[in-house]
Amino acid sequence: MTDQRELAAALRGAVRGEVDLGVTARALTTMDASNYRRIPLGVVAPRDADDVAAALAVCRELGVPVVPRGGGTSIAGQATGTGIVLDFTRHMNRLLSLDPEAGTAVVQPGLVLDRLQEAAAPHGLRFGPDPSTHGRCTLGGMIGNNSCGSHSVAWGTTADNVRTLSVITARGERLRPGPGWAGAPTGLRALVEGELARLRTGFPDLPRRISGYAVDALLPENRADVARSLCGSEGTLAVLTEAELTLVRAPRARALAVLAYADESGAAQAASGLLPYRPLTVEGMAADLVPSAADLPRGGAWLFVEAGGDTEAEARAAAEAIVRAADVVDALVVTDPARQRTLWRIREDASGTATRMPDGSEAWPGWEDCAVPPARLGDYLRDFRALLAEHGLRGTPYGHFGDGCIHVRIDFDLLTGPGVARFRRFSEELADLVVAHGGSLSGEHGDGQARAELLPRMYGAETVALFERVKGAWDPDGLLNPGMLVRPAPLDADLRFTALPREPVDVAFGYPADAGDFSAAVRRCVGVAKCRTTSVSGSAVMCPSFRATGEEEHSTRGRARLLHEMLAGEVVTDGWRSTEVRDALDLCLSCKGCRSDCPVGVDMATYKAEFLHHHYAGRRRPAAHYTMGRLPVWLSWAARTRTAGVANALASLGPLARLAKRVGGIAREREIPPLATEPFSRWWRRRRTPAAGGGPLVVLWPDTFTEHLSPSVGRAAVRVLEAAGMRVVLPPTLRPGSGGRVGSGGRVGDARSRSPFSLLTARRGRVCCGLTYISTGQLDRARTVLGRTLDLLEPVLATDAPLVVLEPSCAAALRTDAPELLHDDPRAARLASRVLTFAEALERHAPDWSPPAVNRPVTGQTHCHQHAVLGDGPDRRLRETAGLTGELAGGCCGLAGNFGFEKGHYDVSRTCAEEQLLPSVREAPEDAVVQADGFSCRTQLEQVGGVRGRHLAEILAEALEEKGR
Repeated sequence: MTDQRELAAALRGAVRGEVDLGVTARALTTMDASNYRRIPLGVVAPRDADDVAAALAVCRELGVPVVPRGGGTSIAGQATGTGIVLDFTRHMNRLLSLDPEAGTAVVQPGLVLDRLQEAAAPHGLRFGPDPSTHGRCTLGGMIGNNSCGSHSVAWGTTADNVRTLSVITARGERLRPGPGWAGAPTGLRALVEGELARLRTGFPDLPRRISGYAVDALLPENRADVARSLCGSEGTLAVLTEAELTLVRAPRARALAVLAYADESGAAQAASGLLPYRPLTVEGMAADLVPSAADLPRGGAWLFVEAGGDTEAEARAAAEAIVRAADVVDALVVTDPARQRTLWRIREDASGTATRMPDGSEAWPGWEDCAVPPARLGDYLRDFRALLAEHGLRGTPYGHFGDGCIHVRIDFDLLTGPGVARFRRFSEELADLVVAHGGSLSGEHGDGQARAELLPRMYGAETVALFERVKGAWDPDGLLNPGMLVRPAPLDADLRFTALPREPVDVAFGYPADAGDFSAAVRRCVGVAKCRTTSVSGSAVMCPSFRATGEEEHSTRGRARLLHEMLAGEVVTDGWRSTEVRDALDLCLSCKGCRSDCPVGVDMATYKAEFLHHHYAGRRRPAAHYTMGRLPVWLSWAARTRTAGVANALASLGPLARLAKRVGGIAREREIPPLATEPFSRWWRRRRTPAAGGGPLVVLWPDTFTEHLSPSVGRAAVRVLEAAGMRVVLPPTLRPGSGGRVGSGGRVGDARSRSPFSLLTARRGRVCCGLTYISTGQLDRARTVLGRTLDLLEPVLATDAPLVVLEPSCAAALRTDAPELLHDDPRAARLASRVLTFAEALERHAPDWSPPAVNRPVTGQTHCHQHAVLGDGPDRRLRETAGLTGELAGGCCGLAGNFGFEKGHYDVSRTCAEEQLLPSVREAPEDAVVQADGFSCRTQLEQVGGVRGRHLAEILAEALEEKGR
């Protein structure tokens, strides 16, 4: 067994980059996006090729295997290993040169594909292959797996677009592979020249043959291209340090033809017939992968066929010619780039959405990308479906129909012995089926551990023996990525699920989508790493802390991996008390962006609250949990004692403010927001205006932020809701069973409800969503607060009156957190069903009301919880009707409730704000209205940007006043 201390010392003495053999680094790299899990000894982030050579020398001397790793999105297990993982994403991630005239680029292996595309785009160029993971996959990983993507029918695979490579062998030899035997290791040419007949006859002629080694690229008629032969070798032959790539000329305009067919087989059979029209893509998917709200032509399956041209008219004409040639049920041609992106997102998210069956059960990779001749795809899919049925399995095929390559996630039971045995039997029979159709076991993502064992069924034993000899020529010591491609590990070994607990762990939340099983919730993360995308567009949020830090442990996937290892107990050994998990979760903003943006719906905000609940059980908590976590208590106390003015005065005194922040765990850079000297509910009582008229009754929720920190929002909402014809009341403060009823005005069930009985039973007590307790993991207190709230709301829940919640984070807590935390109390679900946002209330209960015309541009940011949980469709429509033009930015403001106020979070908080929110405000027209519906967003705008943001209710109320309505 390797001595880790000796290994660490040797690596640190030889490598200038980071060497990390700690718990967190190892836990983060136990898995990729496959079904497999292998525990490495540590991670090295080399700074350059010299570092790579030095690390290889140390590992060679100590007999430690080496696994090169890029974005970790491989789905066959080839980015996992038991030795040292080389992480190229930290330092070796640059675009070294781009030559527009030659149409070439030189890149380092850790460069993310989208960064290359962004640099090439101004020159009208791009890299042809574009996997759906283009926002986080690296060029090194694409070369290692010979990745393809949706445009391969036009521009081929990665191997088709590689000119030369720079590599280092396991024995330290630096080579520059290319055509004409350039960069070949000793003995490789002689080996190939002795096997010419086999190489000319033993490889299927397919556009998507990725399985095995591409030794046929070394044939004389193929220019003896050593670089091309290395593509798809999965890091088993040499370590890539640099690559010269060919770029293609991108069409100036594109049109997307969406062709609808009755079923999947019809779409598959039609795909190859469209290739003579030279499309850029021919992608297929069936209805069981498409969201019900997707705006697609009627049908049961669709082909996404993209056409290009020099002008929009030319591209549209090409797409319409394809439509005319296709025998379709219905069709749609889209030229608007934004709408095209929306449609393509459906396809790109399929690798994640396919991991859940329609009934919510789990599905897994393993047979993700078999390929057959395109003309045989329809027949193959029918046989594939029959094989699934024979084994009692379900899957949803989709993918590159024009190339005959099919992706699918299958509901294998990988948790039990019989289930794993069925997985093996199915794999063996499917391999035979693919071969019978003249296909390749892998058509894009490589063999890895998932399929390498079955390569003899495709190639025969002698060709597989040839692969082993090729491996020996490059890596005679077997140091690089052992267990992959040749001499493979069994396909049913090292499954990542076997280490997890067999019985559900005791948790506070109900996890309704995962049958109450926290392990199943954590298993949702399959590693597609959409959370590692370094830039976002539109309203997307996930994952702000990763974009701020660039660190895997601060991504949704990284945190899920640590939680997985915490449950497994092999790398992270101290369970809920783990400091490694705590530290990774510390920079989670609880923005809930992953709940909506993650293709599989990982909800890290909930997982963080769960972890903090257990981590601090019976222990002293951080100071911020007592101050900001229990904010409703302190603010209510200040309101009752009428000491808000005194508190504001004290907070304005520098020494006292600094002391208070230090004691309270608050960042010194932050200003303490002033308290309202007149809380919203006090204004409401002073107003003494009955809710008259026959309009619909709505209950306005006095959340903590509106009540104590920004009552102007509540006052504005009352003004607008009443102008729209609604009767506005506030929730009750009644003892359970008091007989309180919805009165004619004022507070529901209070003295002005004119219920004599309620006068006798009224007591102090405020409704609260429990948000601050939940976000700090004080779940027992949250349950108590929410239980009391439900008691107080029984008079409301007995009616059909909706609850209008102005603060998006509070609305999200009531709609999702409350029923998931109080999963044993049916009243919580009833409460959740009543929650409406301000815009939803106007749209549903005042559909004929027209808001005042503001007629100004709007800027700002959609609240992250609004985006993730509530949706912003009604808000967009309300803004449009009011003449508020423009779009709000996505992302997260970075303050995120208590997060940005906590000590140690200020820099990350500010970086998040600078990503989208502050630039959108700075770039807006001078007369733009700055909308920020969340108190955190408004506070961040004011404290970091020096800008005042306003709730939509305030914007409309001001317009009403100006127009005298």
